[in-house]
Amino acid sequence: MLEVYIDGASAGNPGPSGIGIFIKGEGHHIKISEYIGETNNHIAEFTALNRALEEVGKIGSSLISMRSDSKIVVASVEKQYVKNEEYKPYLEKAMQMIETIDMFFIKWVPDSQNKAADALAREAILKRK
Repeated sequence: MLEVYIDGASAGNPGPSGIGIFIKGEGHHIKISEYIGETNNHIAEFTALNRALEEVGKIGSSLISMRSDSKIVVASVEKQYVKNEEYKPYLEKAMQMIETIDMFFIKWVPDSQNKAADALAREAILKRK
């Protein structure tokens, strides 16, 4: 099983944004910190979700336990629905990737349990290019 922690961060809303992904398990220990340009916090969170799913796809694991401190991302994936039209393309892309995984779970965690991904997201903003 892969444990995947994701986070998006924005310095301003909208503002410079980054994503952080921490993947562990099955012999993997992957840290991803990427600057994604100027956007809002929710789009940063959805971007982190999709980028993490792309990375998981490369690994090819069939059991994924994902954690996020974004209630909107977790609820959207669980319900397979998002009210805001702006986020629909992100959710649709995520659901297509999730369908290829045998067992996928997503859980909301408090910020205190998502520190690694949060630090990676904030680091991406600081070292943006």
